[in-house]
Amino acid sequence: LGGKAALLVGSALPLTTLMVFGWMKGLGVPLHQMSVTGIIIALGLLIDNAIVVVDEVQGRLRSGLPPAEAVSRTVHHLLVPLLASTLTTVLAFVPIASSPGSTGEFIGTIGLTVILALVSSLTISLTVTAALVGRLHRWQPLRWQADWWLHGISNGDLTAGYRWTLRQVFRRPWLGIGLALMLPVTGFAVFGTLEQQFFPPTNRDQFQIEVQLPNQTAIAQTESVVLAARDRIRQNPQVEEVHWFLGESAPSFFYNVISQQEDAPYYAQGIVQLKGTEGVRETIQALQQDLDTAFPEAQILVKQLEQGPPFDAPIELRISGSDMTQLRELGNELRYELSQIESVIHTSASLTEALPKLALQVDEAQAQRTGLDNQAIAQQLQSTLDGSVGGSILDETETMPVRVRVPDAQRGNLNQVTSLDLVTSSSGATVPLTALAEVRLEPEVATISRRNGQRINTVQGFLTAGSLPDTALTKFQQQLADKNWQLPLGYRLEYGGEADARGDAVGNLLSTVGVLTILMTATLVLSFNSFGLAALIGSVALLAVGLAALALKVFGSLFGFTAILGTLGLIGLAINDSIVVLAALRENPDARQGNPQATEQVVMHATRHVVATTLTTITGFIPLMLDRTGFWPPLAIAIAGGLGGATLLALYYIPAAHILIFRRGKAGSKTHLSERHPLSSTVEGLAN
Repeated sequence: LGGKAALLVGSALPLTTLMVFGWMKGLGVPLHQMSVTGIIIALGLLIDNAIVVVDEVQGRLRSGLPPAEAVSRTVHHLLVPLLASTLTTVLAFVPIASSPGSTGEFIGTIGLTVILALVSSLTISLTVTAALVGRLHRWQPLRWQADWWLHGISNGDLTAGYRWTLRQVFRRPWLGIGLALMLPVTGFAVFGTLEQQFFPPTNRDQFQIEVQLPNQTAIAQTESVVLAARDRIRQNPQVEEVHWFLGESAPSFFYNVISQQEDAPYYAQGIVQLKGTEGVRETIQALQQDLDTAFPEAQILVKQLEQGPPFDAPIELRISGSDMTQLRELGNELRYELSQIESVIHTSASLTEALPKLALQVDEAQAQRTGLDNQAIAQQLQSTLDGSVGGSILDETETMPVRVRVPDAQRGNLNQVTSLDLVTSSSGATVPLTALAEVRLEPEVATISRRNGQRINTVQGFLTAGSLPDTALTKFQQQLADKNWQLPLGYRLEYGGEADARGDAVGNLLSTVGVLTILMTATLVLSFNSFGLAALIGSVALLAVGLAALALKVFGSLFGFTAILGTLGLIGLAINDSIVVLAALRENPDARQGNPQATEQVVMHATRHVVATTLTTITGFIPLMLDRTGFWPPLAIAIAGGLGGATLLALYYIPAAHILIFRRGKAGSKTHLSERHPLSSTVEGLAN
C-alpha cells in the first residue's frame, strides 16, 4: 500500500479503540481480562475495512479523479459490500456475545467488544479514513512514479507468476474450484482426529488439594492426616506456603472454585502457594504421587486450577435405575473399568460409601414387662447418646446452649453403648439395654442421590494433571465396547463431568445459530440481489470450518471451546474477504458476465487489499498464539491459521465459481435474449 497509506490505515487502530472504550463506558461493560481480549482479537479484524477503503481511494486517485470525487465514489461503491461483510462478521460473533449460562457470562464480553470494534471500524473507515486519504492527497500530491514508500512493494516476477495462476484457473474454473477445496476437505478429513479439551488449565502459581476420608471419620483424625500431609508438601522446594481448611471448603479464591462442603469432619481443602509459575504441572504430579503413597487411607486430589465453568470431576458416569443393590454393583463394575485407565488416579461412587449404624432388635415382651416400649427406649437412647439441652450460658453477647450427654469415649465404643442402663417407667429402676434388645452394627448407605426423580449412582474419575478427559473417556468407552458390557433392562448410563459441561456450553453457544444464519442469508441476498450468490458465500462459511480444523491439526492444537470461538470468528473473516472480491466482480460489466480476462483484472486489483488484510490479521493474532497459558492459542490458531486458506477461497474459489455460474447462465439465455425483461439479470441471479 505504501508508507503514507500504511500511516492512514494505522490511524484507524487508535481511533477505533477509543471509540470502543466510549461504547463500553456507555454500556457499562467493565474492563477485565475477557473484554481486553476481545479488543486484542478485534485489532486483527478492524483494520480490514480501513485497508480496503484506502486502497480503493488511491486507485481512483491514480486514475485521475479529483480527491473529493474519488472519496465520494469510493464510499458509494464500498458502502454496501463493506456493510454486508461487517454485518456477516458481526453475526458470526453474536453467538459468543449472547451465549446463555455460566459460559456466556465468562466469554460474553469477548463477542460484545469485537462487535463494537467492527461497527466502529466501519464507521471510521467510511468517514474519517476516506476523508484523510483525499485530504493528504490535496496537501501533498502523491507521486505515482516514486519509490515503494509511496505505493508499496511490487515484484514483477511474483506478479507475473500470480497472474499466470489466475489465468490458468479462470480458463478452467473447475480446476480452480478443485484446488481451492483441497485444504478445507483435508480439514474435514482430519477433524475427527483432533484431541479435545473443554478449557485448558491455568498457569497460575497456586493449586488446590482436597482430602477426603471415610464419612465416619472424626475431625481430629482428619486434622492428623492434614498436618502430616502439610509437612510433606512443605518439603517440596517449589512450595512457598500451604493453607488448610478443616471440615469445610476453602473460601472462593478463583472464579470457578466453588465452596461445596461444610460441616464435613471427614473433609479438608488446602490452597498451595508456589514460588513461581514454572513447572506447576510437574510439581502437582510429584505431590500427587507422594501423597497417594504416604496416605493410602485417604482420597487426596492435587488439582490444577482450570478455566471455564466448574465441574465436580473430569469424568462422571451417572447410572440410573430402581434397585439399590443393582445400582451399587453396576457402579463397582464401571469403577473398576475406569481405574484401569492409566491417567485415572482416583475413582469414587456415591453408593459405595456406607456409614456404621447401630441397629436394635427389641424384645417387645420383655420391654412391656418393664413398662417400656420402642418409643420410650428410642427417646432414652437419643437423650443419652445425642444429648439434651439442659440450659445455656452467655458468652459475651451470644447465648450458647449447654448439651448434656455421655462422654465421647463411651459414645464411640460399642461395648459401652450396649452396657447403658435404661430407666423403667413402672418402678424407676434401671435395666441394662442388652436385657431388652439385641444390639448390632449395620452398614447404611451414606447418601442416596436422585436425578429427575430417579435413583442414581454417580461414579467419578479423577485424572493426573495434564491428562485430557476426552482421551481418557474415549479409552474407557472403548474398553466397555471390547468387553461388550451392557446395562440391564430398565437402567440407563449418562455422562457428566467435563463432557456434559462441554456439551451444555457448546449447545448454549450454538443456540442462536439458526436465527443468525437466516439473518446472514438475508443480508447477503439483499446485498447481491441473488440467492445463488448468497449460497456461494454461504459455502465459504462452511469451508472455513474445515480450514480451522486443518490449522488446529497442523499446529498440534487442541479442539475446545476457544477453538470453537475461533472457528466462528474465521467464518466471519472468510465471508468478509469473499464479499469484497465478489462485489468487485459484480461491479465490472465484463466480469459480471463471467469473462475470464475481466475476472483476472478484477482479482488482480483486489489481491492487494485482500492479502494486506490477511497479513495484518495474522500479525494481530501472533501475541495470542504465543500465549503461555494455553487458553488463547487454539482461538488464534483457528483464525490466523485458517485465514490463509480463506484468502485462497476469496481469490480462486469465488471467481472460478462466479465464472461457472454466469457463463452458464449467459450461454443458456442467448436464444431468448430479445424477449427478456430488463430485470432478467436479477431473475437469473435468483435462479442460480
